[in-house]
Amino acid sequence: MKKLTLLFLIIISVKTYSQTKNFIDLPYIETSAIADTLVVPNRIHLNIIISEKDTKDKYSVEELENLMEQKLKGLGINTNQNLSLNDLASNFKKYFIKESDVIKSKSYNLVVENAKMAGSIIAELETIEISNIRVVKTENSEYEKIKLILKSNAIAKAKIQAEFMTKPLKQKVGNAIFISDLTNVKNFDDGGSLQEVVVTGYSRKTKQEYKPIDVEFQKIKIESIVNVKFKLE
Repeated sequence: MKKLTLLFLIIISVKTYSQTKNFIDLPYIETSAIADTLVVPNRIHLNIIISEKDTKDKYSVEELENLMEQKLKGLGINTNQNLSLNDLASNFKKYFIKESDVIKSKSYNLVVENAKMAGSIIAELETIEISNIRVVKTENSEYEKIKLILKSNAIAKAKIQAEFMTKPLKQKVGNAIFISDLTNVKNFDDGGSLQEVVVTGYSRKTKQEYKPIDVEFQKIKIESIVNVKFKLE
């Protein structure tokens, strides 16, 4: 029984080696290609913090929350769909200033489609003394779809490169015998995240007014890189 098992393993090893050797012995050309594009972010994540402290206790968190919802709906924001609490485990956070005083605050995540709307929100919320707003992330909703298209474009580009490289040799590029996606290996940061860009409005006590300008956030770079081996004929 042991002899049969050993013979079986030897046969598998020889077969595997033979297949690998056949692949290596094939005449082939190896080339890598990159395809990339820039897209405008259409999902901007805003972190909004409302706190009684910012209004010097003139408004409670509950009042600020209602006022904020009214302002957002007035701008056409679907608060049921685009507004959520960052910390779902607790309704609010408590900050103990003194033994008898408790200052409450809430942190929200709001998703908007463009920079102009983000600026309008900052301006509107400033009128009710909510100015602690940060852009924490930008992304494009078509990211995965675009990435797949770029992979296809990169492979097509790799074949064109191979054809140009073999033209002086009067050889033809055949079928691909190996394709490797190196995008994740290279660890490209093309998801569109930002390192907490601050876009806070001005508090009323500064006697200044925030006015949004019609500009867009920096475009997101999406990139794919492939390595392809083509058989030479």
